Amino acid sequence: MKNVTDSFLYLGHWPFAGSFGLNTDILATNLINLSVVIGVLIFFGKGVCASCLSDLLDNRKQRILTTIRNSEELRGGAIEQLEKARARLRKVELEAEQFRVNGYSEIEGEKSNLINSTYKTLEQLENYKNETIQFEQQKAINQVRQRIFQQALQGAIGTLNNCLNNELHLRTISANIGMFGLMKEIID
Repeated sequence: MKNVTDSFLYLGHWPFAGSFGLNTDILATNLINLSVVIGVLIFFGKGVCASCLSDLLDNRKQRILTTIRNSEELRGGAIEQLEKARARLRKVELEAEQFRVNGYSEIEGEKSNLINSTYKTLEQLENYKNETIQFEQQKAINQVRQRIFQQALQGAIGTLNNCLNNELHLRTISANIGMFGLMKEIID
């Protein structure tokens, strides 16, 4: 009797306490379990005949077989779709790899073209800079020469104007006329 009381106390600790369940402790509740099972079978089994039970089992078997066949067909279709999807995935991966490789090669080509173009532009700018510097140097040299020539000419004119008087001026003109006359005789 102590085992029976312990089994009911044990039932109170289960999370679904208060609901009906079978205790699997053979020593504690074997008689209770057997009496419940036998009572249920006697109560529900009176009106069930063997052929009806066989028909029910056959129907259930047919439904299970049909469900299995349908599941197999669905599985086959799913496998076929999976293979098609894998083939598409491989194709897309190959295309993506080609795009990536082509993209990298195009990027490298564009990079190389840009570098070459930049070098050519820098070289042209360097040449233009050098030409501009030479032009400006030549221009500055010519301006300095012109200024020196003007200053020398002004200095010479100033010196001549200070040194020349009318008599010296007439002698210079006569000497130049004489030189032109000699040159004319030499040429003729």
